[in-house]
Amino acid sequence: MWSLEHPLTLLLLVPLVFLGYWAHFRPRRGGKIRFNLDVWGAPPPVWPGGAGRFLLWVSRGLFWLGFGLVITALAGPVVIERQRIYLTRGVDLIIALDASPSMSAMDVGSVNRLEAARQVIREFVNGRENDALGLVAFGKEAALRVPPTLDYPYLLAVLDSLQIMELGDGTAIGMGIAVSALHLRDSRSREKVIVLATDGDNNAGEISPEQAAGMARELGIRVYTIGIGTEGRTTVQFVDPETGTLVQGLYEGRLNEELLKAIASETGGRYFRSGTMGILAAVFREIDSLEKTEQEVNLFIERRPKYAPFVIAALGCIFLGLIVGRLFLGELI
Repeated sequence: MWSLEHPLTLLLLVPLVFLGYWAHFRPRRGGKIRFNLDVWGAPPPVWPGGAGRFLLWVSRGLFWLGFGLVITALAGPVVIERQRIYLTRGVDLIIALDASPSMSAMDVGSVNRLEAARQVIREFVNGRENDALGLVAFGKEAALRVPPTLDYPYLLAVLDSLQIMELGDGTAIGMGIAVSALHLRDSRSREKVIVLATDGDNNAGEISPEQAAGMARELGIRVYTIGIGTEGRTTVQFVDPETGTLVQGLYEGRLNEELLKAIASETGGRYFRSGTMGILAAVFREIDSLEKTEQEVNLFIERRPKYAPFVIAALGCIFLGLIVGRLFLGELI
């Protein structure tokens, strides 16, 4: 943020404007003094008429602009930067996102389930501060995509690159929770959270959701579960990442709400059901409000003087004005 250390110095611009008017616009400023340039040894002006008048005003304008910049420099322009240094750690949170084929169902607004989740997760991430956020994707298998980090732009870039069925055509809810919990195990944060977003039932993976929930509870991790989509038959459409072919078909929703409720209850979290884009966004806003911690912060204010560019520009304007007057108008000074 720009500021001035001596803002009252700018009042000197008022007499500067008056002097400019007195020198160039005041009526009946007096007679003209004719001076033979041969005495000085300079050639006569080579820019007569309108061009000469234009160059004359350019020369005068640069001269007075230079003095205006000098006054601005005297006002002490500075850039003020505020830096927040956190003394305590925020929440460590991993988002476990379902990337199974059913997440391509177009029943959450005008986009499919995965894209709807992506949009609200993006808003959720942008609303956090000093919280280490990570991303786990799961289908038939589960994989850590981003470990808990404060580099939110990188997290969002990886989130945007996530594709349907890149981890298989199943739904390994237990593996998604287990992988997330393992990467929160060594966290030193007082609050460790997993946000699980899925639209189906567990049908793959070596670890059951119940076992994974027990693991999370023992590690002091809360799990918020979100059921995405609507019940009943809907259409799915996605590009198979292995073959590049477009897959289309009908899908019968099989969201296991009882399982998701049990996972949340086991770990001290909460279950949310989201059937529309608006409700999904509201769910993430509620989780955002629930997972806030008090943090100790030191605020440092750095003031960086910026008068040098104004001084350089002022000298440049004055010098350039004199050069124009000397070379093109044949002025003495």
